[in-house]
Amino acid sequence: EDTLLWILVVLLLLFCSVDVWYFIRAVAVVTRAWFLSPVFDITGEQTVSGWVLLRDVDLCHMNNARYLRECDFARFSLYTRNGVFKAIRALGANMVVGATTIRYRRPLCVGEAFELRSRIVTWDDKSFYVEQRFVSSKDGMVSAVMYCKQNVLRSSPDKILQHLCKRKVEVPEFPEDLQHWINFISSSSKALREESGLDNAKNK
Repeated sequence: EDTLLWILVVLLLLFCSVDVWYFIRAVAVVTRAWFLSPVFDITGEQTVSGWVLLRDVDLCHMNNARYLRECDFARFSLYTRNGVFKAIRALGANMVVGATTIRYRRPLCVGEAFELRSRIVTWDDKSFYVEQRFVSSKDGMVSAVMYCKQNVLRSSPDKILQHLCKRKVEVPEFPEDLQHWINFISSSSKALREESGLDNAKNK
């Protein structure tokens, strides 16, 4: 009985201090993707299906933060199926989200089914750029669209793709709307560096 009590206490502490369900679902998503057919086209689109559950909503439609959470899991699946996760492990690299932008076009309501379509659009020396679209299963409308800048640490997108494809991969063109967003990120970074005096410190 004491052992069971301690287990319950530990579980309670975990659930109170850590988002346990996030990690459980992340493991489940990666495991499921591992057994699905690989996506050999690095820019190929992958679709995952979902439903708006009660825990996802505020005022009967999906909470804005839940869209980003669903995008996290969809990228985990994408990187597992197209081999990017495997490549970054082999290269001793890592990836972190550097920036995201999302446009909400129409609410997804409780009980509504949707498809989340994810694809790597292009990349530069340091980052992959991923587009993710929430498409309503009811009428096919794109309810929300997000861009994610996925920074590569201790490696580069080019090295990852050469590891996967065993050759140099040509960089796709940057869509105009994505390029505008990247320009905004660069301008914001420059302004923040100047504001904090980092540029001046480097020049001394």
